[in-house]
Amino acid sequence: MDDVTEERATQDPAAEGRAAEPLTQHIQRISRRIRAFDHRHPLVWDLHLTGFWVTAALIDYYGGGWLNVARDRDNPGWLVLALSLGLSIPLLGRRAHPRAILLALAPLALVNAWTGIALQAVMLQLLVVFHIALRRPARNLWWATAVITAPVAVMAARHPQGGPDQDIAPVLMSIAVAAAIGITVRTRRDYTEALEDRARRLEIERDQQAQLAAAAERARIAREMHDIIGHNLSVITGLADGGKYAAAKSPERATQALNAIATTSRQALGELRRLLDVLREDEQTRAPNPELTPQPTLTDLTQLIEGVRAAGLPVHTTIHGSPTPLSPGRQLTVYRVIQESLTNTLKHAGPGTRAHIELLYEEKGAVTATVTDTGNADPDRTARTPRGRGRRGLPGMQERTALYGGTLEAGPRPHPEQGWRVHLHLPEESPQ
Repeated sequence: MDDVTEERATQDPAAEGRAAEPLTQHIQRISRRIRAFDHRHPLVWDLHLTGFWVTAALIDYYGGGWLNVARDRDNPGWLVLALSLGLSIPLLGRRAHPRAILLALAPLALVNAWTGIALQAVMLQLLVVFHIALRRPARNLWWATAVITAPVAVMAARHPQGGPDQDIAPVLMSIAVAAAIGITVRTRRDYTEALEDRARRLEIERDQQAQLAAAAERARIAREMHDIIGHNLSVITGLADGGKYAAAKSPERATQALNAIATTSRQALGELRRLLDVLREDEQTRAPNPELTPQPTLTDLTQLIEGVRAAGLPVHTTIHGSPTPLSPGRQLTVYRVIQESLTNTLKHAGPGTRAHIELLYEEKGAVTATVTDTGNADPDRTARTPRGRGRRGLPGMQERTALYGGTLEAGPRPHPEQGWRVHLHLPEESPQ
């Protein structure tokens, strides 16, 4: 009881549904409380245990009980009293220094055997053997057995009573039992410590997984914010520039540009509001709702292209096949790649630029999207390659593409053609 540190309640998933008996639960609670108290105040238990055995030794001496087992009764009383106290008081340090205590008891046990007093207090050495088995390597049990058995052999030789086997065999069996109990308690303690260590490591791993998930979510939100704000602000900027130049010559075109700016702004605000609702949900419940996340599909491409055209960029589309087999995640990837490509064209291509989108839908979810424009490949456009640090455009597109094992190429069109080209290919979906 005093030899096991405080155990934490450890339950496996299979045992959660099994309720223990009330009596068992009561005993376990009391046992845990006693162990916890002993762990906090070890000296209290040591004093009680040592005091109990000292009292028993004194009762054995003053009551004359030792005379019933003594093999030589002609020994002075002071020697019997000294051996009684000497074999019991050292138990106070049995937990901290079991080997030293056993070696200190060995001379007293030898005197006890040589004189034939044969005090039963000599059996208290078994408590020390228990602590050696509990706290020290198992090889210590060999010499401990020799230290305890040697005085018994001396007594069997000097004061024979029956055969030597009747003296030595019971002692050896007692040593084996004490060592077995110590090893069993030690095994249980080590197993409990291993479970606690595993629980701690699982908690650390859980926290790390939560941090990684939070980082991934922040990256996803950053991409969504870039897609929403970057695209819509580029469209609004193009419309504002066009409306400024058209205001003097054609007020009607300027009015149309202002209306388009208002529509695009409302759309951007709506998407940002839904995204902020997701963030607010994360802070309150730590359980994000994916349904609130703005996730366009390929059916929204028409609205996207119309908005870009309204900003002054002519866009032509060519579609082969049907996007029906595509999963929502793949549709979002294709949509974001096209959106980012058109946004970059609006920002960097220059006046007089035309864009072309070609979509090829194959069976089993394979899709190819190519976005080209006729703009100038200026240095700013070259900086938009995935190697550019601190940019979330094309690197974010590549991350989305990699989720589905696809490839993404972005760069100037081959000579003599002029402009920029973004090519996306997503392979067939793997069977689930």
